[in-house]
Amino acid sequence: MKALYPVALIVAAVFILGTSMLLRASQTSSRIETAAKKSYVFMTYLKGDDIKIQSSDDGVVTLTGTVSEESHKSLANETVADLPGVKKVDNQLVVKSGQPAEKSDGWIAMKVKTMLLFHKNVSGMKTDVNVQDGIVTLSGQANSEAQKELTSEYTRDVDGVKDVKNDMTVKKDSKSTVEKITENVDDASITSQVKIALMFHRSTSAINIKVVTNHGVVTVSGVAKNSAEKDLVEKLASDIHGVKKVKNEIMVEPMRMN
Repeated sequence: MKALYPVALIVAAVFILGTSMLLRASQTSSRIETAAKKSYVFMTYLKGDDIKIQSSDDGVVTLTGTVSEESHKSLANETVADLPGVKKVDNQLVVKSGQPAEKSDGWIAMKVKTMLLFHKNVSGMKTDVNVQDGIVTLSGQANSEAQKELTSEYTRDVDGVKDVKNDMTVKKDSKSTVEKITENVDDASITSQVKIALMFHRSTSAINIKVVTNHGVVTVSGVAKNSAEKDLVEKLASDIHGVKKVKNEIMVEPMRMN
């Protein structure tokens, strides 16, 4: 009878260990789902979308439901992928209106609207975007002439834009040159915004850049063709909502001798 005690103790220990591991896995899964729903991206850009988040015990997150634009699908994916504990994202989100054809006016308009929303020194929420044959017409309200010009600059740099016509009006009572927005943005949301912004820009879309954010400090690494390309990545990243500082660790390709 005494010989059974060690066996019973081992069985009990295995049971407790297994239960503890399952509990920890369940807590991790719940933490991932909560972090995603409370992220800046989900609460700001994706608040009107119907997104369901399901996390498995092995770190695989499945996204289902519908979003209004293709860019929202990418935003949700990148934000969740950067959360602690996430190993893989199975993105099954469906775009309500369908995905616009690449290089089409709808495709360009979607990218312009997204870029303007991300940048903290322009007012994306107050800017209307209309695209006809690749020519973008901007309307709405800017806080200053500087902000109006910056809106044109960011729009012109979006891949696919042929020209920009800026019909925005400037607030007469505005005293500031640019609009500064101070917000507490989580790291995963910052990373996703930077990645999408770089992907949409005509001069950085082809660069394979790694983006890591820690307490608002963004580190970019990878390989650029020249120093101008390297500096442009830093400039774009520094103007994204929530970014406090950019560490530029991008390497420049050595010049090839003929």
